Amino acid sequence: MIDSPRVCVHVQSIYVESQSTPDEERFVFAYTVTIRNLGRMPVQLLGRYWLITNGNGREIEVQGEGVVGEQPHIEPGEEYQYTSGAVIETPLGTMQGHYEMVDTDGNAFRIAIPVFRLAVPTLIH
Repeated sequence: MIDSPRVCVHVQSIYVESQSTPDEERFVFAYTVTIRNLGRMPVQLLGRYWLITNGNGREIEVQGEGVVGEQPHIEPGEEYQYTSGAVIETPLGTMQGHYEMVDTDGNAFRIAIPVFRLAVPTLIH
């Protein structure tokens, strides 16, 4: 029986007011992702898939190799962190998706990225 990889994903997003132009329906968000390998085997992140939904329900799908130009190897007990960004047309939206990963034995697996909010702070009460 294969020990299934245990990988934890945590995301924190912030509104980037200095790059946003609300009058032009341009809201810029940065998000920092921390990927922790809680398993006993090294893993590698090969690809990503994002579903970005704005406040009007418009969806954009983004997929590609790696993250921020890297396909990181994450050793057991280690973590990998990166920051990226998203631009949407509304002050509120969501992102979710998954990472395509592989362990050192070549077994491919997906790790879900839970839904997180993209929100201008003045909107949250």
